[in-house]
Amino acid sequence: MARIDHGVTTGTFSLDGQTFDVDNNVWVVGDDTACVVIDAPHSVDDILALAGDRTVIALVCTHAHDDHVRVAPDLARATGAPILLHPADALVWALTHPGVTPDADLADGQQIAVGDTSLTVLHTPGHSPGSVSLYAPDLGVVFTGDTLFQGGPGATGRSFSDADLIVDSIRRRLFTLPDDTIVHTGHGPSTTIGAEAAALGR
Repeated sequence: MARIDHGVTTGTFSLDGQTFDVDNNVWVVGDDTACVVIDAPHSVDDILALAGDRTVIALVCTHAHDDHVRVAPDLARATGAPILLHPADALVWALTHPGVTPDADLADGQQIAVGDTSLTVLHTPGHSPGSVSLYAPDLGVVFTGDTLFQGGPGATGRSFSDADLIVDSIRRRLFTLPDDTIVHTGHGPSTTIGAEAAALGR
């Protein structure tokens, strides 16, 4: 049976010449033998502890801000798993890992199978050009990275972001999911599609 494991790692986020302390959620989806890691912030050891002795079949990046991909190359080397990133975030990725490229592109509608479940890639740009959310309907969850939080859309006040676009992405791609879908975010507590739709308006 597929399950979701959750951890929190602490580090920094830097962009546009400013640096902030942040806590990042790490989500691991899989069964007892294989798993997918969603994002790679701050600490390889913390992420490996969540994965345990399972085979990591993919490292899926919701977007390429440094607090979500900082240890992605090191984690890929430790696990042998490929790094998957939407190509629209290539310029953002290069700010943290110049000269290193992800192993494969994510595409809207792509299915990432692990155990007896599957994650559907939803391209949800706005926080960054290549931001994606990952929907697992049989688990009743969507992993939104920094696109949607408890309390509304992710930040759009920095380079490569677009406030109108993130709201459009949320309304078109996320608020069309069932209201009871649990939203697992990149930072902070989880919420539901229904709660956020009621607050923001469909």
